[in-house]
Amino acid sequence: MTAPLAGVRVVELGWAAAGPLVGTYLAAHGADVIHVESATVLDPFRSTYPPFKDNRPSPDGAAMFSFYNAGKRSVTLDLKNPRAVALVLRLVAASDVLIESFPAGTLARRGLSREALRAARDDLVILSSCNQGQTGPHAQHPGYGSQLTALAGFTALLGEPGATPAILYGPYIDYIAVGYGVVAILAALERRARTGRGCDIDLSQYEAGLQFVAPALLERAANGATPARAGNRDRVAVPHGVYPSRATAAQPDAWVALSVWSDEEWPRLGEAMGDPPWAREPALAAAAGRREREAWLDERISEWTRTLTREDAVARLRARGLRAAPVASIGELFADPQLLHRRAWRTAAHPVIGDVRLMAAPFVLSEDEQGPQRAGPLLGQHTAEVMRDVLRLDGAEYAALEAQGVFR
Repeated sequence: MTAPLAGVRVVELGWAAAGPLVGTYLAAHGADVIHVESATVLDPFRSTYPPFKDNRPSPDGAAMFSFYNAGKRSVTLDLKNPRAVALVLRLVAASDVLIESFPAGTLARRGLSREALRAARDDLVILSSCNQGQTGPHAQHPGYGSQLTALAGFTALLGEPGATPAILYGPYIDYIAVGYGVVAILAALERRARTGRGCDIDLSQYEAGLQFVAPALLERAANGATPARAGNRDRVAVPHGVYPSRATAAQPDAWVALSVWSDEEWPRLGEAMGDPPWAREPALAAAAGRREREAWLDERISEWTRTLTREDAVARLRARGLRAAPVASIGELFADPQLLHRRAWRTAAHPVIGDVRLMAAPFVLSEDEQGPQRAGPLLGQHTAEVMRDVLRLDGAEYAALEAQGVFR
């Protein structure tokens, strides 16, 4: 069985998640992704972000890097050295795609301008993924996913009314932008197959994030109202929230997520709870009446859920056709039967960390055994291999460049 991207080679110049995770999806479907990095300025996922093997930070013991760079080859090059830049251009000449996620102008200052890249390969597909795009008055603003989440309005919408805004866990917009980057590259490769022309893709992570606050943007544009923090409240579903269930030794912090989306569903919730008298009050039959007493409703529902284990509460709610789910811990995800059935998790050996869990793409192609098949590479693990097999450097050339500090 041939992977759909077999024969496609990708040169990746970037770090953390926003650029490299794009390459990981391509590698999972057969692309040869060469991750160019440097031992002199480490990727923050190698140097900063836990977890690390035995809680000791080290470039090759970094689980975050291994997870987000599964299936790639690592080449170390010091791009402050002109000879290293020349090697990157030779790699580009032998590749189909270049991915970079540095601030606008960073590669050009290293000698890897658009003109230089196009001179190396004129039909190259280039994805530039950075905070706010390659142009405009804010293109040079520094920042990270947390700042972009705030800038795109997410943070203003998260938290309890009148309380401090809440930052989303992790660089949320980085992961949103990844999906757009993958699709854009695939579209550009399809276009190149038809026309023979390359493509420059300027992906603004900021603008990618705006797609996910479209309802709030529409509310402002259509009605002049600015949505604000509302906790777990929903404009349609009522009640809508997470409710505590009975603690057990295995689940000391157990919760149930529940949404009632229509007046027709409301009586079914009462049935699931054993038909308490308060649930039959006429004022609660319509969403408007339930909304007026939503905090009181949350207390009544919580009184019921606390009498049951999480699984029992969910089972009773689902038996009535209601939308309910357990609030799963991170550890429980690895044993989730649905994820196991769809092979969302893969296990691969890492020479330093040991066996690691990797995550497959969230879609399955009918005629492709998708990856990832191997953990992320050690720092510079494939430098000699790539220089020999892709650039055809002989032993003497490699040794001379190594002596000049090129492979750092």
